[in-house]
Amino acid sequence: MASTAGPTVRARLRAVPGYSFVELLVVSAILLILASAVLPLSKVTIQRQREAELHRALREIRTALDNHKDSVDLGLIGGVNVQAGSEGYPPDLETLVEGIEVLNDASGRKLRFLRRIPFDPMTRSTEWGLRSYQDAPDTTSWGGDNVYDIYTTSRGSALDGTNYNEW
Repeated sequence: MASTAGPTVRARLRAVPGYSFVELLVVSAILLILASAVLPLSKVTIQRQREAELHRALREIRTALDNHKDSVDLGLIGGVNVQAGSEGYPPDLETLVEGIEVLNDASGRKLRFLRRIPFDPMTRSTEWGLRSYQDAPDTTSWGGDNVYDIYTTSRGSALDGTNYNEW
C-alpha cells in the first residue's frame, strides 16, 4: 500500500526557496566594503560644505564692514556715532547688528548692516577673531580700536592645505 501523506520532511526542506547562510554572509561583506568606501567621501563632502559656509560668513561680515565704512565716508552716519581715530570702521560687530542713526534724519531711522552675527562653522560659535585698522595684518590680538577685518579662530587646515584663520 502506498503512502498518501505527501513528501517527507526532508523533501519539503529542500523545496523551500531562500538564501543560505553563506550567501547572506557574502552579501553582508560586500555591503560592508561599499559602506567603508563611502564614509571617507562623506567626510570630505561635509568638510567642503563647512568651508563654503565659512567663506560665505566671512564675505557677509566683510561686506557689512565695508558698507559701514562707505556710509561714514559718504556722510550718512557720523558725528557722535563714529569715534575719532576709528577710520570709519565700527567699534565692534554688535554695532553692525544694532545699527547707527542716520545723520540729518528726524525720524531716528537706523542703518543696520547685519541681521545677526553669522555663525562660524569651524568653531561652531559666533565668536570671531578681530583686527583693527591699526593692528598688523597678521596679528592674533585685537587692539580694540575698531573692527577692520575678521578671521576664524579655528586652528584647522582646509582641504587645499591653507589654514582657516588665514582666509
